[in-house]
Amino acid sequence: MFCNLRRAPRSFIKVLEVSHRTIMTTELQTKFDKIFGRIDALKPVFIERLGQAIEIPAVSGDETMRPHVVKKAHFLVEQLAKIGFSDIQLKHLGVQPPPVQNPDLQLPPVVLSRFGNDPAKKTVLVYGHYDVQPAALEDGWSSEPFKMVVDEKQQLMRGRGTTDDTGPLTGWLNIVQAHKEAGIELPVNLITCFEGMEESGSLGLDGLIAREAQGYFKGVDAVCISDNYWLGTKKPVLTYGLRGVNYYETTIEGPAADLHSGIFGGVVAEPLVDLVQVLSSLVDSKGKILIDGVNEMVAPVTDKERKLYENIDFSLDDLNASTGSKTALYEKKEDILMHRWRYPSLSIHGLEGAFSSAGAKTVIPAKVHGKFSIRTVPDMDSAKLTKLVKEHCDRVFAKLSSPNTCSTELVHDGDYWISDPHNASFTAAAKATKVVYGVEPDFTREGGSIPITLTFQDELKCNVLLLPMGRGDDGAHSINEKLDISNFIGGMKVMSAYLHYYAESAEN
Repeated sequence: MFCNLRRAPRSFIKVLEVSHRTIMTTELQTKFDKIFGRIDALKPVFIERLGQAIEIPAVSGDETMRPHVVKKAHFLVEQLAKIGFSDIQLKHLGVQPPPVQNPDLQLPPVVLSRFGNDPAKKTVLVYGHYDVQPAALEDGWSSEPFKMVVDEKQQLMRGRGTTDDTGPLTGWLNIVQAHKEAGIELPVNLITCFEGMEESGSLGLDGLIAREAQGYFKGVDAVCISDNYWLGTKKPVLTYGLRGVNYYETTIEGPAADLHSGIFGGVVAEPLVDLVQVLSSLVDSKGKILIDGVNEMVAPVTDKERKLYENIDFSLDDLNASTGSKTALYEKKEDILMHRWRYPSLSIHGLEGAFSSAGAKTVIPAKVHGKFSIRTVPDMDSAKLTKLVKEHCDRVFAKLSSPNTCSTELVHDGDYWISDPHNASFTAAAKATKVVYGVEPDFTREGGSIPITLTFQDELKCNVLLLPMGRGDDGAHSINEKLDISNFIGGMKVMSAYLHYYAESAEN
């Protein structure tokens, strides 16, 4: 007997709709039980895979480490093939542009692969980076940074890249393996895009994405990036905004070679003395940027925006816990978050060319480089910012009346990014988070930068979701970087559920 739904009572149609949703929920729950069960069972395998990846010191910012970065790319190729990904390609990006010591230095390859190619399914591109920040035991690590330590007592994994970004990256491989072993079909076509230069400005990736928009990446419906963190340590979040970053290098050059301070001290202009004065003019101890015109570019805070901060679960104690100190510049939650997310900041990162080893060396360096960056926000323009920075450094140096020379260059830049937290991808991720952690996630912006996010959005004409795995106290870019095992396992479950909920969504 057939039923004409056009003539059926509204109550009957409503019963059918509720019944359909109940069936779908039950089917999904059964799938989740099997997938989550396999993720739990495969935990030792997944931890071992992560440990193998961590042992490869893929530091993209050190030219001498470039062979290790390439080695890690090949490690990922082997793992992808073992799990069953297809069409695996290493996309070479050519020679790294200046400033470099080796003019023939090749950029690390981008690892592309597919799992599934069903035209009836949606296609999700997952992005991650396999390069890492520099790390050494003498920096203050409690263990060798490139030998992952599994701390059973604290239930965490420690090592460079555990949370940024090798842990989340391998998570995508792991969930495909879990689906296969659970006998559950992956609900979407999956494409991977893993790069090896994110920690050094994602050089070359913009061009690759543009070239492959109608090639390897054609038909992508959504992009998912797991390269950020929870705001605090207890509640999961979804991220819809990022600050950009402009990285600068100021170089001051004087003598033809390093000099003995006992012989030449007081009779020559010292480059490091000049550099310290230039760097000290950029920002004050309260974090205020002192470069004329920079703060005037920032979009004003609206009442509507201000209200978004009221219900976010965060406190000064959370900030202190993540830094391991009581050095906060602000006490109110709203002030902390706004200066972390929607106001620019200037950080001085270090000196190159100056004596920095243990002991005492009485040398006057002939040439020194000061490195600093500015995190950018709406409505800051990169080209205008760079002009202001150069003019400021030149003006301050000129006032020193030094016979040395000074130049300031932009090393790399990446724009800020903001998305719609109510689209299908974010809605699916929110449902997935609720299923795994039992709470609704906070919707946040982030102070860090993933410049390639905007490129994916613009070139592929699709939504981008930031789906974090780690916590706010993981110590990315710092000593003793870690990833809690519960976040590693829970994050993979969220990734899995997200793909299923997104596959069911009515829109892209």
